[in-house]
Amino acid sequence: MNSDAAAQRIDGNHHLDLGPEEVVRHYDANYSNFASALYQDIRREAFGEDIGQNSWLSVGEHDAFIQWLDVAPGMRVLDVGCGAGGPALRLARFADCEVVGIDVHEQAVRNATIMARRQGLGRVARFQVVDAAGPLPFADRSFDALVCIDALPHLPDRAAVLREWARVLKPRGRALFTDPVVVTGPLSRAELVTRSSIGFYLFVPPGCDERLAAGAGLPVVRVENLTDNMAEIAARWRAARQRRAPLLRQVEGATTFEAQQAFFAVAERTARERRLSRYAYLATRRP
Repeated sequence: MNSDAAAQRIDGNHHLDLGPEEVVRHYDANYSNFASALYQDIRREAFGEDIGQNSWLSVGEHDAFIQWLDVAPGMRVLDVGCGAGGPALRLARFADCEVVGIDVHEQAVRNATIMARRQGLGRVARFQVVDAAGPLPFADRSFDALVCIDALPHLPDRAAVLREWARVLKPRGRALFTDPVVVTGPLSRAELVTRSSIGFYLFVPPGCDERLAAGAGLPVVRVENLTDNMAEIAARWRAARQRRAPLLRQVEGATTFEAQQAFFAVAERTARERRLSRYAYLATRRP
């Protein structure tokens, strides 16, 4: 993909939004081939351990996040943007809790449901197709905790999304979320276009997530910078794919393959130079 030639539109909120014709089918390619040996091998090389993730999440981070959430047996957790469900199932297994995962991508939800059944977790983990950008199909105070890994930037109205999270959480419930596109340095138009080529992205400045969360009734109590890990995973993910370029070109098509490689290259460079940063936030719902 020629990122300089890609069309872009800046709306009234000053964020970049690509039209559907410019979106690289990153999620379609990865979820459609999720269970294949080819994609499993790529995930193992990219993440060090394949737990069924399709974000920047490492196993070490996930272990830390489980501790942050402090989930006790029998609690109910909502995973927003759960993808193929690997991290949600790992949380259910390690914390002995119930997990509900939601994602807009139907193939991702099918993969998650299959994985839950194969791992014997079908009774405590369920997944459903939900557009998390709108009202959630759950009653008030339905969950003890909520987790959203790297999916928040895909949801346009962040303030409304955070208010929905607060609504479905019980008082003093914990919300853990990550934002991998916090703008911490200068970015070119081409970099923004390429970095957002796989779908809608809302880029925000430092402090925005904390302010909006507090306004929604979810004051942030902990923040951690995870940018270095994102840069490393982006580099390994791109290298693992490049080593399998002939096969991936056959599976994905040459255009999608090259566009994804460009995406990973820009993700790595802007992270290493600390111009786009990734942060993890822990918030608690007000009583």
